[in-house]
Amino acid sequence: MAKTLLITGASSGIGAATAKAAAEAGWNVALLARSTDKIEKLANEIGDGALAITCDVTKLDEITDALQQTAERFGGVDGVFANAGTGVEKPGVENGDPEEWRGMIEVNIMAVLYAAHAAIPHLRKTRGHFVITGSKAGRDTFKGSVYSATKHFVHGFGENLAEEMREFGGRATVIAPGMVNTDFFDDPKPTKIQPEDVANAVVFALSQPETAAVREIYIMPND
Repeated sequence: MAKTLLITGASSGIGAATAKAAAEAGWNVALLARSTDKIEKLANEIGDGALAITCDVTKLDEITDALQQTAERFGGVDGVFANAGTGVEKPGVENGDPEEWRGMIEVNIMAVLYAAHAAIPHLRKTRGHFVITGSKAGRDTFKGSVYSATKHFVHGFGENLAEEMREFGGRATVIAPGMVNTDFFDDPKPTKIQPEDVANAVVFALSQPETAAVREIYIMPND
């Protein structure tokens, strides 16, 4: 029986690439995003093993319902990839916009917490896997970067979650890429990490034997 992976932020970039890579590896995929047209198009491309669910991941009830829909459609949830994330327009602390911070924290921190909180009952049943998109910015110091601080939270939380999930045989992994060629940036970055590179890392972590828990994968551009 095929395993099932739920992906947030699945409409483009890393999320969409991971959906394709996981499907190619034999997984069913549930695609979550607010962009209904994009995830439905992607689901149609993938085929019967894909389910598109319009979802605002900053709403606990919506992510909880999406997980239930996924479990009902495919018979369970074996993995969750909390990939949705965002940045800010105004950098720095003194010159930053506190309202922008609030929105970013809702997506980069609260949505991850909500996804984990709602997913663990499903993942406990399958001894499943929770994967989070971290960042090089969550490993290093970036002057005045509140975005970097949210990713530092992700890295710390990923380790804490891994220890909690370990108690029932589950696993948690943080994927930490440097600059990735996605819509996050205004200009194309053809020499930087490609979304498919990150997708490969996610599938690698998910495919490890039960005796191994890959806690973090750190990826940098090779240009």
